[in-house]
Amino acid sequence: MEFLHLISQNILSPAILFFAVGIAAGFVKSDLEVPDSISRYLSLYLLMAIGFKGGVAIATTADINREMIMAIGAGLLVSSLQPFLAYGLLKLSTKLDSPTAAAVAAQSGSISMVTFATAAAFLKTNEIFYAGYIIGILALMEAPAIISGLFMAHRAEPQIKKGPDETKFMIREIFTNGAILLLSAAFVIGWITGQGGMDNVAGFLETPFQGILCLFLLDMGLLVSRNLHHLKGFTWPLAAFGIYMPLIGGGIGLLISRMIGLDVGTGTLFSVLCASASYIAVPAAMRLALPEAKAAVYVPMSLAITFPFNVTLGIPLYFALASRILIPH
Repeated sequence: MEFLHLISQNILSPAILFFAVGIAAGFVKSDLEVPDSISRYLSLYLLMAIGFKGGVAIATTADINREMIMAIGAGLLVSSLQPFLAYGLLKLSTKLDSPTAAAVAAQSGSISMVTFATAAAFLKTNEIFYAGYIIGILALMEAPAIISGLFMAHRAEPQIKKGPDETKFMIREIFTNGAILLLSAAFVIGWITGQGGMDNVAGFLETPFQGILCLFLLDMGLLVSRNLHHLKGFTWPLAAFGIYMPLIGGGIGLLISRMIGLDVGTGTLFSVLCASASYIAVPAAMRLALPEAKAAVYVPMSLAITFPFNVTLGIPLYFALASRILIPH
């Protein structure tokens, strides 16, 4: 499929159109809102559905193989090392202080579950297969980026010190983060119960998925519009980073996918993971572990720049490139 057709197909999909409605509602200061309790439910649903379907996919495919092991190792490596690349680019092109640059860099090495869900829905619409183990990589790529970001911040600013109790609490928070815990648990349950388990819950986790994704992206659009005012203080090099860094990450993901031998669908999702930026887990960890970092910079960076770019233009771009350089399933 031609790239322009892929872009139009993605932008004109119900989920992305609802995302646009949310942004427009925020611009015109509408009283449209999704209650916090409903918003939290939508997040929990998507995490459970994505994790469970990934586990089922693993259970119904072949045993652990070389490709899976290499992809998991590559995901951990990218999540650990990409923040260092992002940090170097930020220090060269912007005047960000070290803690804030480290927080932004950690986001760039981490992942966005909603971007992944949107990409998976895009592949499903086009009937493109992808391997279920990619869900496991999604769950594993959150913590290494946070650890790398904190390492860079403390190395650049030695005066930032933490007591042993606070450090222990921070590590516990990272590895017991609710999103990671639910995603991982759903993945394991899906793996254990297999197709029989999916048949039992398909009416809840399979059929309503697209509709709930639309409602969630409407809520995300509202959230983006509420954060756009922070961008007034952004310099052009800082704003540009929110666009070119996901392109670099996506390129790295495609190169690794080619080296491992991933199929088009799995390679697309792996590239999306490398290109996306966390706006939930990383900000939560940084607020606790690195209060010196400016949340008014790193939160809108991922939420108001990188996220909209990826879900509208990035996903069809990564898929178009994957279709050219990766093997079909």
